[in-house]
Amino acid sequence: MEVARDAEGFARLRASLPASAVSSEQGPSALKTIAEIMACMGGGIEDIVVGDLLLWHATNPTNSNRRIELAYTWLRDLGQFPSDSPHTFFRISHRTGQLAPAELVDRYNLQCRPMRDLLVAYLEQRAVGLDYSSLRSLTTSLALRFWGDLERHHPGVDSLRLPSEVIAEWKVRLATRTARKRMPDGSFHEVTEPRRTATAVKTQVRALYLDLAEWAAEDPGKWAAWVAPAPISEAECSTRKSDRQLKARMDQRTRERLPALPALVKTADRCLKEARIRLDAMNAAPLGSSFTVLGDTFTLPRSSRRADGRPNIAWDSKGNRRCLAAEERNLFWAWAAIEILRHTGIRIEELLELGHHSIISYKLPATGQVVPLLQIAPSKTDQERLLLVTPELADVLSTVVSRVRTSDGSVPVIPSYDHYERVWNPPLPLLLQERISGYPRALSAHSIRRGLEQTLRASGLVDKTGKPLVFQPHDFRRIFITDAILNGLPPHIAQVIAGHDNIGTTMGYAAIYPHDAIEAHRAFIARRRALRPVEEYRTVTSEEWDEFLGHFERRKLALGDCGRAYGTDCAHEHACVRCPVLIIHASERPRLVEIRDNLVSRILEAESEGWLGEVEGLQSSLSHANEKLAQLDAQINRKQESVDLGIPAFREIVARATGVAAPPELS
Repeated sequence: MEVARDAEGFARLRASLPASAVSSEQGPSALKTIAEIMACMGGGIEDIVVGDLLLWHATNPTNSNRRIELAYTWLRDLGQFPSDSPHTFFRISHRTGQLAPAELVDRYNLQCRPMRDLLVAYLEQRAVGLDYSSLRSLTTSLALRFWGDLERHHPGVDSLRLPSEVIAEWKVRLATRTARKRMPDGSFHEVTEPRRTATAVKTQVRALYLDLAEWAAEDPGKWAAWVAPAPISEAECSTRKSDRQLKARMDQRTRERLPALPALVKTADRCLKEARIRLDAMNAAPLGSSFTVLGDTFTLPRSSRRADGRPNIAWDSKGNRRCLAAEERNLFWAWAAIEILRHTGIRIEELLELGHHSIISYKLPATGQVVPLLQIAPSKTDQERLLLVTPELADVLSTVVSRVRTSDGSVPVIPSYDHYERVWNPPLPLLLQERISGYPRALSAHSIRRGLEQTLRASGLVDKTGKPLVFQPHDFRRIFITDAILNGLPPHIAQVIAGHDNIGTTMGYAAIYPHDAIEAHRAFIARRRALRPVEEYRTVTSEEWDEFLGHFERRKLALGDCGRAYGTDCAHEHACVRCPVLIIHASERPRLVEIRDNLVSRILEAESEGWLGEVEGLQSSLSHANEKLAQLDAQINRKQESVDLGIPAFREIVARATGVAAPPELS
C-alpha cells in the first residue's frame, strides 16, 4: 500500500514521528492498520477520517486495541483530525462528553411519551443550576427509580396523580435493592439489601411535584396539567436516621483501617522494591535466557519488537506470562498514591489533578525560611487551598517528578478528562502520568484503585469477618482527618486543610474513640484544678463530713423538706410556713390544713384578748399557709385530671387539597 497507493503520504507520516515510534513494539502493527483502512475505504492517508477508524474497530473487535490507538494518535498529530478531537482513540467510545437532558432520559426507554417530554422539560429547567454529575443523578432518580419502575410494575400509567396503593407499593420496592455478590469460589449470588439512596430518591421526587406546582403559577400553559398532590411527605425525606447510620458505618470503617495503615504502607514499599529488582534482573538478562530472582525463575522470549531490543514480558516458573514492566508501573503508582493520600488527605480527583506547578514555595515573613507548599486545585467545593509539604511527602513528590520528566528535564503537558463533568481539561504538566506506546497518558482513578487492590492482596490484611480488607482512596482522607484531630490539631484547622465548607463535615469525618473523649475530659479537669487554689482540694475531715451529712438530715421537716442550699442559714428563723423554699409533700396536706385552722383560732383569740402585736405576725403566717395550700391543691389536681383533646375535624381546605370529599357531618 505504501509503494502502490500513497508513498508521499507514508513519507510525510514517517517524517512526523519520532525515530523510536515506528520501531516500537506496536509501530509496525499501527502502520498495518492504516494500510488496511486505506485498502477497505480507498484513498490515501490524508483521506482517513475518525469515522474510518471507528468502523474498522467495530468490524474487527478481536484485533488489538493498542495498535489502532497508536494509529489514531499518529494521524491526529499529523493534523488529519479536527483540533478539538479527543487525545486518544480509546476516549472516543469511553469518554463521550456531556449528554443533553433528552439523551439522558432516552437511555431508560420510557413508554409514556408525554411523561418522557415532561421529564426532559423539567431537567432542562433544572440543568441551569446543577452541575452535570448532579443532573445525571437526578435523571436516574426520576426516569429510572421513579417513573421507569412505575411503568414496569403498572403498565399504562400516564399521570402524576397516582393512587395511594400504587405509591405505597413503589415505596416498598424503593426501600430495597437486589445486588450480585461475588463468592470466594468465583460464583455470584443475588442478595436483597436496604437501598441507601432511598431517601434521596424520595426527596427528588417530592421536589418534582413541588416544583411543578410552583412553576404552574408562572406558566400554567406548560406545567399546570401535571400538577398533583405530592405523594411523599416532608417527614419521609428526613435524613437524620440515615445520617447517623452513615456516620456509624464510616466511623467503624475508619477505626478498622487506621491500625492497618502502617502494614499497608510497608507492603507498598516492599512490593515496589521487589518489582524493581525483578525488572532490573530482566533488563540485565540476555534474550532467550532464564534468570532467577527473589526465589522465582523467569524465561525471556528470543526476540523483541521494542526499539531498544529489550523485552517487557517474561514467563515465570508456573508458565504464566507476566509483564514485569507493567507490574512495576502499577506498584509504583500505588505506592505514590498511598503516600500522597495519607500525608495530605486530598480527594482522588484532586490527586489526579496534581501538576508540576502545584509544588510551590513560600517564604515566612518572620524568619525568611522557605517552606514548600502543595497547591490543591478546586474540585468538589470549588475551593483552592495550600497544604504544607512534610519531608516525607517532599521525598515522594520528588520521586514522582523524576519519573515523569523527559530527557530535557521538562514534565510533558497533557490533557485530562473530568469523569464527573464529562469534559476535557486543558493540557497541564500532570504528575500522575505514564508513557504508553511512547506517548504520555494521564492516569485514571481506575488505575489507582487497581494498584491499591494489588497491594492489599499482597499485604494479606483481613477485616473482622476474616475477609480481605478493602481500602478506597477516600478512606485515607478519613484516616488523615481522624489522626490529625486525635494528635491535637484543632478541628477548625483540620477543616481548612481538608477544604470543607462546614466544620460539622470535618467532625463527621473524624472517628473519635470513646476513650479519647474520656482522656480529653480528664485532662480538662486536671487543667482546671491546676488554676484553682490548692486548699480547695484538701482532704475532708471527719467533722466536716459529719456536718455535711447532718445538713441533709436537718432538712427533713414535718411538712416536707427544706430546699435551702448547703452552708446557708435559715432566712425566716425557722418559720417554715412563711419560707418560699419549703417543699411540701402531698401526703402532708392534712397537717397543713391543721396548721391553717390553728392560725385562724389564734388570730381570733388574739383579737378578743387585745394582743394586737401578735395579730400582724399571725396574719402573715396565715396568708403564706393559704398560698401553699392552694399550690399543693393545684399540683394534686394536675396529676389527677385528664384533658380531652377531642376528635380532629376533617377540614374543608384539606378536602380540596387532597381531592377527597369530606363526610357531611365533618364538613
